[in-house]
Amino acid sequence: MIGKQSGAFRALCALAIAGVWASPVSAQMAEVKEKPRMYTYVSNWTVPRAHWTEMEKQAAANAKIFDKAVASGGLVGYGDDENLVHQADGDTHDTFWTAMSMAGVLNVLDELHKTGASTASALNNATKHSDALYVSRFYNWKSGSMKGAYTHGASYKLKAEAPDDAVETLSKGFVVPLLEKLLADGTIQEYEIDVEAIHTEAPGKFWIYWIAPTAEGVDKVNAALADALKAQPFAGPALDSMVDYTPHRDFLARTNATYK
Repeated sequence: MIGKQSGAFRALCALAIAGVWASPVSAQMAEVKEKPRMYTYVSNWTVPRAHWTEMEKQAAANAKIFDKAVASGGLVGYGDDENLVHQADGDTHDTFWTAMSMAGVLNVLDELHKTGASTASALNNATKHSDALYVSRFYNWKSGSMKGAYTHGASYKLKAEAPDDAVETLSKGFVVPLLEKLLADGTIQEYEIDVEAIHTEAPGKFWIYWIAPTAEGVDKVNAALADALKAQPFAGPALDSMVDYTPHRDFLARTNATYK
């Protein structure tokens, strides 16, 4: 998955920390529990515009492999993204698949290699390629398939002096309760808070992703963030002490995805 509302979310996360510190920690933490590890493999591609249609065809071919893995229990989800906010030489497309074990994602990767999907002509036209393997303990989804949905992602980097449980504190204190509410009312269909399982970047980064089935859902998420800010209008220094915003980046994509 490739990954705006930086200022709003920055303040919102700060409120999360402040909320945890301002009330009994045990009461806050009791609401959200870590889940079993969920692994997501992401294959990123930079493809010239003339070959984008070929990427669509390749995604359809890959879906046959992914559907088989979902049916057998090897995967719990998969999808493909087309970046909507392009950067010079940046990724234009990605493919992702999700399992409850490292073996689950690696077995599907092996199957893609065996069938020749990883060396298809659409991918050979790419000018850049990179992979990432994430793990999450905070996530949820509604079963079903989405076509033309919207994925928003944001990456953050913790400061060296941030506590070891900073991501857990943020997740339990605010992010998960907010996203669970949006999931329940249908505004979003999936979310996850990721860290790298295989570190291709320096440790300390984390990612927050959510998928809205419609463009209106993106506005609803933004409105929910704004409402939360009005309800608790300060506490920025708390998050500032933990997060280095210099490398912060956002991502917005059109997404096709299936979750078991």
